Amino acid sequence: MSETVSALAGAPREPLVLGIETSCDETGVGIVRGRTLLANAIASSMDEHSRFGGVIPEIAARAHLESMTPTIERALADAGVTLEEVDAIAVTGGPGLAGALMVGVSAAKALAVSLGRPLYAVNHLVGHVGADLLTGDALRPAVGEIGELELPTVALLVSGGHTSLLVVRDLVSDVELLGETIDDAAGEAFDKVARLLGLPYPGGPHIDRVAADGDPQAIRFPRGLTLPKDMAKHRYDFSFSGLKTSVARWVEKRVAAGEPVPVADVAASFREAVVDVLLTKALAACADLEIPRLLLGGGVVANARLREVAAERAAASGVQLRVPPLSLCTDNGAMIASLGAQLVAAGHDPSSLDFGADSTLPVTNIQL
Repeated sequence: MSETVSALAGAPREPLVLGIETSCDETGVGIVRGRTLLANAIASSMDEHSRFGGVIPEIAARAHLESMTPTIERALADAGVTLEEVDAIAVTGGPGLAGALMVGVSAAKALAVSLGRPLYAVNHLVGHVGADLLTGDALRPAVGEIGELELPTVALLVSGGHTSLLVVRDLVSDVELLGETIDDAAGEAFDKVARLLGLPYPGGPHIDRVAADGDPQAIRFPRGLTLPKDMAKHRYDFSFSGLKTSVARWVEKRVAAGEPVPVADVAASFREAVVDVLLTKALAACADLEIPRLLLGGGVVANARLREVAAERAAASGVQLRVPPLSLCTDNGAMIASLGAQLVAAGHDPSSLDFGADSTLPVTNIQL
């Protein structure tokens, strides 16, 4: 295997890598050649979970089983390549839902063995950073033409299952966790508050839509872990459980008093509180570490207000902001293929076939 990797890393053409992502409810298969994105096929089971108001692990795993083969076939067709042309396979090894991860890992192992190709099991969170490396005719930086990703960078990853603040010094060898959520992730808080307001699942897009007509300053909801006593111990950590409870109590009081609930104002004020906390802590990390670069990633980055305020506050702080195209912010196989391609280029040995899916894989473990 090591000889194969050396040959790939030193080959005149960049390696063609197929990446598989199944950490939650989206079956993602991406194909890249070096840093060039060729295909990004995604099959979502979100509609199957919506009637339950959240992701059901067993349903997600079954959906991955049903979607895996057609999604691989669609990615190959989009890229205009065959399986035999693929030089390496990459797959999300963790973190994520255990059953969902197992489906992707099993598929990747089967492909690697049948094709005789090296396999790279990588970290889902670091993959979100790898998405920013991708180029191609269909991709454009979301915030200006700012060139290639420069390291080190602070990375804020915000999704339904994760809210993490990282410093990335080297994508394939040096990623440090600065802080993370100690209760609900930001995406979970959006879902729960949406339910309180009678909005559908997933909550993020619906709160974003309703909040457009509201006043973000109408209600001063709490900013978790931002008081001086909290910042001393949890400077880079996040907490959204108290915010969710505060919204619930505010709504309950209005209902009990027989007063109408101003849904747009509540949504806008809640969204503003989340955005404020996320960016305050991320920009504090940039200042503390003297790293004038911030990368955003994860599905919640689709939130219009988060992108707007991030651009304003980063510019005011002299921080260069990077936001991958929205198609690469949500979970996808392209980001996994990108990270795998970087491991190949750096000459890293592939993963052994005896690794297992790790639902709690630390972000410092870039490769299994």
